[in-house]
Amino acid sequence: MAHVLLFGRLADVAGWRERAFDPAPATLFALKSLIADGDAGLAAALDAPGVRAAVDRTLISGDAALTDGAEVAFLPPMSGG
Repeated sequence: MAHVLLFGRLADVAGWRERAFDPAPATLFALKSLIADGDAGLAAALDAPGVRAAVDRTLISGDAALTDGAEVAFLPPMSGG
């Protein structure tokens, strides 16, 4: 199982903040595709510039293998000063 968290605008677009996917896809990219399947707005939001992913609280650049029980968070771009 993969436990997925969406933050900020991503959660607003999806209409949910937490969801479990069982079984967990093998990779981050496969999970992202599964999450966005059938929801063009969410797919676009996840592919927007500046959106980051963290697997087990570590920021990931690119794809990554997922283990059973992984926590995956998708984070919108941050702003501030």
